[in-house]
Amino acid sequence: MASMLDTGLRSEQNIEVHKFYNGSVLLVGFLALILQAFLHKYGRWADVVDLPLLVVIYFGVSRRNPVSGLLLGAAIGMFQDGLSHDNPIGLYGIAKTMVGYFASTVGARIDTEHPLARFVLIFLFFHFHQVILAFTERVLLNTPAPFFSIHLLIDSLISALVGTILFVGLDRLRRSS
Repeated sequence: MASMLDTGLRSEQNIEVHKFYNGSVLLVGFLALILQAFLHKYGRWADVVDLPLLVVIYFGVSRRNPVSGLLLGAAIGMFQDGLSHDNPIGLYGIAKTMVGYFASTVGARIDTEHPLARFVLIFLFFHFHQVILAFTERVLLNTPAPFFSIHLLIDSLISALVGTILFVGLDRLRRSS
């Protein structure tokens, strides 16, 4: 029994917690929010990929600290609510807080460096984010919101593809240990 516990602890300790250059998390989060806010004016194609969500997922999974993931998700979500004119304050804040927390928790348990693992995680967290948004809109605002649609499936596949490519670029912001 003790050896099984030891083996389980060793496998969790092998997952590396990544450190980033000073200010890179703030800069990337700020750029994602600004790009999302301004690209929205150029049509529907800019709404397909939620850049702030991808930033929350990436840093949550990479830093592997549920508290920092939760705080990053809350901050980015609240700023996104403030920049968005379509949604009431708090919708994105609630959803991205949950995503940040669970992404950090998942990142602490499994290795997420493989592109296929990243693609699947982004896909799943996109839908998790959508379910939280829809649930919040239905319960708090009493407005109908879809939990799932073909349109959301296509958006999630495109977001997962863009996110997988973006994560490779964001990996360059890591400090060597």
